[in-house]
Amino acid sequence: MKLSNFFIPTQKETPSEAKIPSHKLMLRSGMIRMELSGIYSWLPLGFKVLNKIQKIIEKKHEEKNINQILMPTIQAAEIWKKSNRYESYGKEMLRITDRNNKELLYGPTNEEMITLLGSDYIRSYKSLPINLFHIQTKFRDEIRPRFGVMRAREFIMKDAYSFDKDKDSGIRTYEMFFNLYLDIFKNLGVDIIPVKALSGEIGGDLSHEFHLVSKGGESEIKLDPKLDLSDNKKLDYKDFSNYYTSTSEYFEADTENNFEAISKKSIELGHIFLFGDKYSKSFNFKINSTDGSLYPYMGSYGIGLSRIPAAIIENNFDDKGIIWPKEISPFDLIILNLQPDNVECIEFSEKIYKDLKLKGIDALYDDRKDRVGVKFSDADLIGMPIQIIVGKEYIENSVIQIKVRSTGKEYNFNNTEALNKILQKLKR
Repeated sequence: MKLSNFFIPTQKETPSEAKIPSHKLMLRSGMIRMELSGIYSWLPLGFKVLNKIQKIIEKKHEEKNINQILMPTIQAAEIWKKSNRYESYGKEMLRITDRNNKELLYGPTNEEMITLLGSDYIRSYKSLPINLFHIQTKFRDEIRPRFGVMRAREFIMKDAYSFDKDKDSGIRTYEMFFNLYLDIFKNLGVDIIPVKALSGEIGGDLSHEFHLVSKGGESEIKLDPKLDLSDNKKLDYKDFSNYYTSTSEYFEADTENNFEAISKKSIELGHIFLFGDKYSKSFNFKINSTDGSLYPYMGSYGIGLSRIPAAIIENNFDDKGIIWPKEISPFDLIILNLQPDNVECIEFSEKIYKDLKLKGIDALYDDRKDRVGVKFSDADLIGMPIQIIVGKEYIENSVIQIKVRSTGKEYNFNNTEALNKILQKLKR
């Protein structure tokens, strides 16, 4: 994409309403725009990041044969009354009455709706397990929305739901999702810590949250000093019975912890629950089995998709701007033509841009006729991992520079070897 064609309204000044680094930088880099308190538009740069995250999440679910669906955001109040959650959910739920005086709500989560869906189509234990997921906008009327998209009222969430024939099968599915989440966050470039959690309003007695340790976090987790998380792929949820880790609330409720915990600030990015037959019993959802009819064992598995960019920025920035990890960078690199009136620089920049596109590289090409300082400032602010600099050195010596955003290191190469050297840097 040429920057002259890309809508990216960067700002020099920090908006007064922004208090934490990610919120400041997402507004300044033109990723998001606040429409109402806790409600944001995602502009092109931010939307590209969201799409990259979404594609990784979708791919990992599809690899596990988890089918993608899409349920509506508006739900009937009566199904929440049936599960006895309509009143208990509280003021976070946005309640609506339509023109026919039918009580509706803007869904904060989908346990009731997925249970009804299952009850309509699942008849026999032989068809189980069934796992479904969707990615959808949700609304929770936070009393104090703050920190930008980190704690918004409207947000994008990936939630999955499982149906199993019994508790043992449900636990195996839960363990599959536990390890799936470790894999997803690894592919997103996020160092995640699984955390024992209370189930709260969702229900059930088995639940874990997934946290990113960050100084800018609003959560607090307590860790066993002996806990070794050097390779999450080797862990499953049962390891956390021996290597204790918990949220503050869970820690205080647990009488068996016998160590002096280390407290860390963190950001919650995911939460999984095994709530058993709580909802299937509420809706009298039964399936046929060899022992007669039984209630399916269910679980839910959520990732706060739209808070992931903010969480990553909290751990990846400097005084110049964002430093994107390559896994979810909106573009793979940026080409800076610092001499936009020079024919040679234009021709080379256009050629390298086209060659990279042919190689499948998603490049942003700054072809604007703007000052050098503005180009460098914007490039550092929006934070692509690699900058390709075409300027006076090219005119005088046919040399381009490759600058790594995270380290600031610069490498000079002759124009004839530029493409190969760029491709090599991208592979690292």
